[in-house]
Amino acid sequence: MQDPTELLKDTTPFITNDTIVFGLLMICLGFIFYTSTKKEGFWTKFYKIVPALFMAYIVPAILTTSGLIAPEWLTITETGDTIDGSSKLYFMSSRYLLPAALVLMTLSIDLKAVFNLGPKALIMFFTGTVGIIIGGPIAVLLIGTFSPETVGGEGPDAVWRGLSTLAGSWIGGGANQTAMLEVYGYNQKLYGGMVFVDIVIANIWMALLLIGIGKTEKIDKWLGADTSAIESLKEKVSTYSKKVERNPSLTDLMILVAIAFGTVSIAHYCAGYLSVFFSDFVMGLEAGITRNMFTFLGSSFFWMISITTIIGIALSFTKLRSYEGAGASKFGSVFIYILVASIGMKMDLKLILDNTGLIAVGAVWMIIHALLLIGVAKLIKAPYFFLAVGSQANVGGAASAPIVASAFHPSLATVGVLLAVFGYAIGTIGAILCTVLMQLAAVS
Repeated sequence: MQDPTELLKDTTPFITNDTIVFGLLMICLGFIFYTSTKKEGFWTKFYKIVPALFMAYIVPAILTTSGLIAPEWLTITETGDTIDGSSKLYFMSSRYLLPAALVLMTLSIDLKAVFNLGPKALIMFFTGTVGIIIGGPIAVLLIGTFSPETVGGEGPDAVWRGLSTLAGSWIGGGANQTAMLEVYGYNQKLYGGMVFVDIVIANIWMALLLIGIGKTEKIDKWLGADTSAIESLKEKVSTYSKKVERNPSLTDLMILVAIAFGTVSIAHYCAGYLSVFFSDFVMGLEAGITRNMFTFLGSSFFWMISITTIIGIALSFTKLRSYEGAGASKFGSVFIYILVASIGMKMDLKLILDNTGLIAVGAVWMIIHALLLIGVAKLIKAPYFFLAVGSQANVGGAASAPIVASAFHPSLATVGVLLAVFGYAIGTIGAILCTVLMQLAAVS
C-alpha cells in the first residue's frame, strides 16, 4: 500500500465555507422531503424504491464526489506550502444535534415496552459482533489466496495490524479503534488508508441498511418474523402522541429548546469531568489488555451519549413527557436528518477505486457479518429492525445506530443507543480476539 504522503495533491473543494455548505445541505433535505410527499408521478414511484433517509445520505455524498464540498481537504499554496482544512459540520451535528435529538426522541419512551421487545435485540447485536470477529480472518484468508501482498507486510507495516483498528471501530467505536492502534503499533503513516476503508465500507453498509428499511414488511415476511412487540411499542407511542397533541405555542417551542440543549450542556459538562477522571484511572492500570479494554471510558463522546440517554429516560417519567404532543420527536428527527447529511458528505464515491485491495478485504469482511446476521435472523425469526440496529450498533456505533433505529420509528432511537453502549464495552476485547485470528490467517 502506498504511503499517503506520496499521493499529496490539492483536494480543495469548490465550497469551503461551512455556512454555505450547511445551507446547501438544508436545501437538499428540503427538496428530498418536498418530493417525497408527492402523491403521484415519478417521485411517488421513486420513493417506493428508495427511502427518503437514504437520499438524505447519498445526495451529500454525490456533492462530495463531484468536488463541490468535502469533509476535509489539503490546499497547496503558490509557494508550495500545504494547508489542512476541514468542515466542522459533522462535529457540530454529532456533538450538539445528536444528543439533542436523543433526549427529544426519548422523552416519550415507554421503557417497559422497550424491555418487552425481548432478547432478540441482544442476540442480533452479539451475532453482529461475532460476524466482525470471524469475518476479519476469513477475509484475510480469502483475499490473501488471490493477492498475498494485499494482506502482507512485516513489523509495524503488517496489514493485519492495521486491520485491528477496523475491528475496534466496527465492534466498538473511535476510542476502541485508537486503543487497537496503540496495542498493535501499526505504522501511523499508513493508518489513513485503514480509516478510508472504515469510512467507505461502513457507509456503504449503512446505505444498504437504509434501503432495506423501505422494504421492511417484505423482509420481515421472508424472515417469518414476529413484529408484534415492535408494533406494540410504536402504537403506544403514537397513541400517546395523539392524546397529548396540540398546536405548539412559542412557550412550548422554547421549553423544547431548553430541554434539548440544556441536556446537551449538562451532558458535555459532566462528560468533560468523567472522561478526564477515567482517562487518569485507565492510565494508572498496568499496560496491557486490561488497560486497553477500558480505554473507551476516557472517551468524552461515550459519556456524552450515555448521560444524554439517562437524562432522556429520567425525563420520560416526568410531566415533561407531554411535550411529545408539542412535537418533541419531530424536532429530534430534524436534527437526525441533519446528522445523516453531515455523515453523507464524508463519503467520496470515486475514492473507492483508489485502494481496491483493502476495499476488497473490507467488503468480504462486511459480507460475512451480513450473512451471519441474516442466517441467525432467519433461524430465530428476528425482525429486520433487530438485524439492522444490531448491526449498526456494532459497525456504526452511537453516532449512527440511533439514525437507523429512528428510521423505523422515532420511539425506537433509544434501542439503538443502548445497544451501541454494549459495543463500547466489548469493543476492545472483541477486536483483540479478531486480530489474533487475523494474524494467524495472514501468516498461514
